[in-house]
Amino acid sequence: MAKLSVILATYNEEANIGACLKTVQGLADEIIVVDGFSRDQTVALAKKAGAKVFVKPNLLMFHQNKQLAIEKATGEWILYLDADERVSPELKKEILAVIGSCSTLEEASSATSQEELGLNNSSAGGRRPPPRSCAGYWLPRKNIIFGKWLKHTGWWPDRQLRLFKNGSAKLPCQSVHEQPELKGEAGELKNPLIHQNYQTVTQFINRLNHYTDNDKNVFLKTGREIHWIEAVIWPAQEFLRRFFQQKGYQDGLHGLVLSLLQAFSSLVTFAKIWEAKKFPEAALDLDKLAKTKNNLAGEWRYWFLTSKIDQTDNYLKKIIHQFERRLIGV
Repeated sequence: MAKLSVILATYNEEANIGACLKTVQGLADEIIVVDGFSRDQTVALAKKAGAKVFVKPNLLMFHQNKQLAIEKATGEWILYLDADERVSPELKKEILAVIGSCSTLEEASSATSQEELGLNNSSAGGRRPPPRSCAGYWLPRKNIIFGKWLKHTGWWPDRQLRLFKNGSAKLPCQSVHEQPELKGEAGELKNPLIHQNYQTVTQFINRLNHYTDNDKNVFLKTGREIHWIEAVIWPAQEFLRRFFQQKGYQDGLHGLVLSLLQAFSSLVTFAKIWEAKKFPEAALDLDKLAKTKNNLAGEWRYWFLTSKIDQTDNYLKKIIHQFERRLIGV
């Protein structure tokens, strides 16, 4: 069986790290933690769980610490986690099965290669292509937010590339929302990673401040200018996307509040970019604002009708809403 390294980058995670590492017992052959000078008991708890801990400064682009943890791993396979994530027993079994089957495939592939080179005289019959295995796997992630599993609003299935062969993936370290870059084919696992995501509104706001700093920096690197009307467009379109297009309304009040909070996050990102540019003045064009309002109202109406079509089982109502939607022309 191939060895598996579980890696994490942490900062002040004493409330989560113990529970996280407990779920990888019997799965991890090695645990690597890169800690960003936590001020709590994170390091002590990680060491108690058997982790090898490396300490370095906590960076705004915290994926740099995750990448260092990847580089420290010695297992043939790597599973990278955040401290607020949990590996379910079902996912653990699936990962062990995948690693085991890939090891078998690689052994069979090596034997096949020997046969093709005439190194294995036990081969009979024609040549057969070597078996293929994946370099990494996407995991669905089950986000628990404010005490509820969010099945819509852009939070499910929230696939993450977290399991990969050592040397096959690296983090670009450009954005907090990025996925590892994988060399080779990727498969998909069925059982989800459990993410004990935002537990309080305060936690959401604190992370929002961090994430919007990063989003601001990513935007500034593009060299693009912002226009005042985007202070209206960005939050409005984020809300429409989350609440209607990604069916946040099906998550009830959780979906509504989270859609509004994500819209607010877009506004904060705009404001921080504006701040970085030294708060340049801009005259507001009320005619342009009115036109934007009308366009957004049209988009709202379009997605509202799309949601009504999705929700109703009445054939006649579906036809009426589809006709109304065609009239909008969005």
